[in-house]
Amino acid sequence: MAGNNERGHHENFIVDDPTAALANVRHEFGEHGGVNMSIEASITFTVMESENLPRMFTGELGPDSNFFIYGCHFNPTVLNLSRLMAALEGTEAAYCTSSGMSAISSVILQLCSSGDHVVASRTLYGGTHALFMHFLPKKCNITTSFVDIRDLDIVDEAIVEGRTKVLFFESISNPTLMVSNIPELCRIAHDKGVIVVVDNTFAPMVMSPARLGADVVVHSVSKYISGGADVIAGAICGPASLINSMMDLRQGALMLLGSTMNAKIVFELSERLPHLGLRMKEHCNRALVFATRVNNLGLKVIYPGLETHPDQALLKSLVNNKEYGYGGILCVDMETEERANSLMNVLQNCTQFGLMAVSLGYYETLMSCSGNSTSSEMNNKEKELAGISPGLVRMSIGYYGTLEQKWNQFEKALSRMQHIK
Repeated sequence: MAGNNERGHHENFIVDDPTAALANVRHEFGEHGGVNMSIEASITFTVMESENLPRMFTGELGPDSNFFIYGCHFNPTVLNLSRLMAALEGTEAAYCTSSGMSAISSVILQLCSSGDHVVASRTLYGGTHALFMHFLPKKCNITTSFVDIRDLDIVDEAIVEGRTKVLFFESISNPTLMVSNIPELCRIAHDKGVIVVVDNTFAPMVMSPARLGADVVVHSVSKYISGGADVIAGAICGPASLINSMMDLRQGALMLLGSTMNAKIVFELSERLPHLGLRMKEHCNRALVFATRVNNLGLKVIYPGLETHPDQALLKSLVNNKEYGYGGILCVDMETEERANSLMNVLQNCTQFGLMAVSLGYYETLMSCSGNSTSSEMNNKEKELAGISPGLVRMSIGYYGTLEQKWNQFEKALSRMQHIK
């Protein structure tokens, strides 16, 4: 089982606070008693008794009993991080992948076959949208209906009984920061036998989709969980039966597509998870402060923690632990791409408020105009339907420097912007 099959397995289902759930997982010591776990860098593993090798390939002997075949299949170091990810999301098991997109594509290819159907939110990360819109129908004959996930009746109508296998959406949408009503969406899907897959990249600690009813939770671990903008990684969190089926030697999407995480990357990430909660609190605290102040200045700001956001009440009802805040990302709608670019240029090159770069979860603030960058895979009509304005500036608020220092830099940038019409 690629998850919490040892101490900590049951605690994940009764501990709502992700920080407490992480602390319940067995601490892995190093080979010589080091406080940090060792890295299992080997890709192949010695079999002490020859008769065990065929039993390993049939699945009779596996990681649960400390039998390992090959690094592309199961690796002890990867399993340790997988246990932590399962605890974080409150699922029975998890597995760590080479990227967030590999996590999403592997899950869909495991759950769907040729001729199957997916219902997905029309507001998704551009790469995910392209996967569903172009790649899957062309290469795999898996089609997708994109819907307004806020309209529960439309979601219900879009599900084709017998064909729809997956309902896919983001807990907080990229980049428009729409909040998904996870419990109600799960109710609709489960009533028709559809599996719910939620991308929780924008809201680790803030939201726990599995605790709200979702079947599978995926992450781009490259973002908040890593926090360093220095590794590409992903994770799949869900039932042990699904995770193990994905590692099946003959039919497992993870195994056969070869998207497992490198053990050296796993070690780095395992050192960062313990302080994810602290980082998220500061990301979210600053995002709320900045969003409030920017809103008070009269700019059009989008942040789900503000009373002006239509989903604020919904988000508050879904958050188990309000101390983690309401997300570390805000958007400022400058209406046109030209004004968006001007604002970002001043913020980076004149006042050093942040950096013009894609991605999120870094200790510095990262800014991008979503329409021409992370959502550029969508055409203009698709962006309009998703609510992505040409001038929408997505800001992943960092915690580097003091809060007032960074706010002063933002105010100085706005004063320079007065000359730009």
